Amino acid sequence: GLMFCCWYYQFTPPPDSPSPSRKVHVLLLSSWRSGSSFLGQVFSQHPSVFYLMEPAWHVWNEMRTSGAKTLRMAVRDLMRSVYHCDFSVMDSYMPDNRKTSTFFMWYQSRALCSPPVCFLAPFGHINNETQCQKECETLGFERVEKACQIYSHVVLKETRFFELESLYPLLQDPNLDLRIIHLVRDPRAVYRSREESALYLGMDNAIVLEHKAVPAGKELYQVMQEICQSQVRINERATQDPPPFLKGRYKLVRYEDVTRNPLQEISDIYDFVNLEMTNEMEEWIYNMTHGKGKGNVENAFQITSRNAVQVSQAWRTMLPHNKVKRIQEVCKEAMRKLNYRTVDSEKDQKTLDLDLYMPQELKEFIWKQAKTQDA
Repeated sequence: GLMFCCWYYQFTPPPDSPSPSRKVHVLLLSSWRSGSSFLGQVFSQHPSVFYLMEPAWHVWNEMRTSGAKTLRMAVRDLMRSVYHCDFSVMDSYMPDNRKTSTFFMWYQSRALCSPPVCFLAPFGHINNETQCQKECETLGFERVEKACQIYSHVVLKETRFFELESLYPLLQDPNLDLRIIHLVRDPRAVYRSREESALYLGMDNAIVLEHKAVPAGKELYQVMQEICQSQVRINERATQDPPPFLKGRYKLVRYEDVTRNPLQEISDIYDFVNLEMTNEMEEWIYNMTHGKGKGNVENAFQITSRNAVQVSQAWRTMLPHNKVKRIQEVCKEAMRKLNYRTVDSEKDQKTLDLDLYMPQELKEFIWKQAKTQDA
């Protein structure tokens, strides 16, 4: 033991020397229409974070005739390079005369709207997307790498992983400190949102279904089934006897819990990835989750202030019960594992004060409390 202890001390750099391995790398792993753009912004607007929204979009867009299984290693390798702030990997997926704004949804990254990329607002300030799109669009690509290097956290949001195994080399890379935040959402709400934004999702659906010919009426259910199964796979892999390098690196987050209790949930997420909660972020989070808006299709990817709880319940009044039944069927296991209660009648579906999201343990606890009080 002694020999090991001293050897360890000798080779551990002193904590205050900034070594590349002290950076934290975060993968926000989610699926389309599950609240990941909002949670992405909770990272992007933080002054310590370099954030990119779905860099893997470029891989899928460029190689859209392949299926998800074939593309996952290319996606993984792209992410590894980006975590290391090496953007030469984009040579395969972007035009030669690329700009900062060639990145998919680039203006959702505060870091790409801030110095040293763009001098629109002072460093670390919450950014305004519309202004950023106007002012920062034509800037040279080489600035992205410079920016990436100066932040303590590099956060990537991805919707294009359906298992964890392809990420193992990243988790085992001694120069990366990868933490995975797995964001899930009630499949019924996801289905409703996907139905509304179907236009944007055609390319992705085909890739998810490995280009199988599927009757139009069945496509969305098959995609949902694929997504739900992958969420169960990912969660089980990370929590049931995980390999040692996965322990402590995975956190499951339900979108509904974030909308109900945003400050508490987001503080926990920040703790998990070693970020400080700032007053400015606290205020931003509050404003974003307590707005009046319901959200609409035009701004499918806009992060606007909305009444978050209202948005997360909208499917209950908007989706016909026969569709709800089918989704509950194709996503049965995921709903059980992730604690989403099924509704067995139209009446239950439309009774909004029937709580479908309260975690099981809490329900039992409250029920026990009530019984003791009655006694």
